[in-house]
Amino acid sequence: MNSSINAILIIGSLLLFVSILTSKLSARTGVPTILVFILIGMLAGSDGLGGISFDNYKVANVLGSITITLILFLGGLDTNFNHIRPVIWSSILLSTVGVLITTFSIGFFIHYVTDLSMLQGLLMGSIISSTDAAAVFSILRSKNINLKYNLAPTLEIESGSNDVMAYFLTVFFMLMISTGGKDIGLSTAFYTFLKEMLIGGILGVVIGKLLVLVMNKAHLTYESLYPGLALSIILFSYSFANYLNGSGFLAVYIAGLVLGRHDFLHKKSLIKFYDGVTWLMQVIMFVVLGLLVYPKRLIPIAGSGILISMVLMFIARPLGVFLSLAFFKSINIRQKLFISWGGLRGAAPVVFAIYPLISGFEKADVIFHLIFFIVITSVLLQGTTLYPLAKVLDLEDLTYLHHPNSTSSINDIKSYSSNELIEIVINVDSPIVGNKIVDLGFPQNSMIILIYRDGVYITPHGGTILEAMDRLTIISPDKVELQLVEKCLCVSSINIMSQHS
Repeated sequence: MNSSINAILIIGSLLLFVSILTSKLSARTGVPTILVFILIGMLAGSDGLGGISFDNYKVANVLGSITITLILFLGGLDTNFNHIRPVIWSSILLSTVGVLITTFSIGFFIHYVTDLSMLQGLLMGSIISSTDAAAVFSILRSKNINLKYNLAPTLEIESGSNDVMAYFLTVFFMLMISTGGKDIGLSTAFYTFLKEMLIGGILGVVIGKLLVLVMNKAHLTYESLYPGLALSIILFSYSFANYLNGSGFLAVYIAGLVLGRHDFLHKKSLIKFYDGVTWLMQVIMFVVLGLLVYPKRLIPIAGSGILISMVLMFIARPLGVFLSLAFFKSINIRQKLFISWGGLRGAAPVVFAIYPLISGFEKADVIFHLIFFIVITSVLLQGTTLYPLAKVLDLEDLTYLHHPNSTSSINDIKSYSSNELIEIVINVDSPIVGNKIVDLGFPQNSMIILIYRDGVYITPHGGTILEAMDRLTIISPDKVELQLVEKCLCVSSINIMSQHS
């Protein structure tokens, strides 16, 4: 027993070690990291050099579901609501109407070119209709680029929310196949969809507000426990929403959005923690998914896989994008072309493809390997050409200074090129005396960088309680935001001790 556990840990740790180190190849060669992790899993699998036999689809499904949950939560948490506000409706249409159009157009084509039935083709179409936010933004960040015209938040919101629609359609067509379509009509499907969205959305808002309250009021002894506290609530919200027949993915994503809109203790450290954990989970998940694949089974379906991939990338996806955004005159053809090409397939389709396998559906193995082939093709072709396409279409924004190691959203860059550095003294009778910094509602682009108190300099954080006669050193991007700072601190300009531009 102990020898078996030790063997699993040795092999697992070596695979993880090799995967993380070889991820450096991504930056040098331009090959997306996702593909590197998958190939390592395939090489280690039963048909590869490692000869590891792994076919536990239930374990892979649980692992994949947790990973997608963390990706969605981090995506919501790390989203700047001010950036996504102008593109909310276009993104929602992309993640609903766009997914529907993509599902049916590619589903019909799959039925036409393969021996899969119509329902099996639509099931496969629904599985590959969702895009991968982590794949898109890992490529953009590795290339150190920003995008014009709110394209980054559009792709961000679409990728974060279209998993919900794809999951619903996947479950719906699985139910259609298992029951032969009996007693399942469009009205039933529409009602079920609205119910899942409503339950998931309401629960997400409630959980998000609960997270804000818990993070600020828990007063844990150790800062390192806050990520674990948040994780317990995240997993609960996903599971509880599913238990109530709602959308667990939507609940988690909205909870992250709500939490990200508020200031709370240890916000930056929490984002960094989940960024690291999410990357780690993706490495493990893609290696495991690679182990599930039999490369020998990819060869017979390669022709169909390439054909379906080309139609998906050049016809079905653009059709969904152009039709769902037809009424948005502000989005031009160049932007729509880039959004179409930015619909990379990644984690979600492969994880959703496991569901038919677990249920024992006919031809589920063929569907799984076809989807796996399509994901590899998408990541390899679209992933390596996304950056050149942005330059060709003149969509790269050069006005922002983007740091490649930033964990913030692509356009969430705080530029302090023309800073205002000021000092403010808190009066004895100020109403903010005794309040925590996190409770002040401080402007997003301004920051208290130092506090001078009783002859000692203090490095502040969200939980720092302000005291009378504290001298605050504040950095702010411009004079307009300075007025917001003064309003939050309940001071007027006469309290400013010094100012430098």
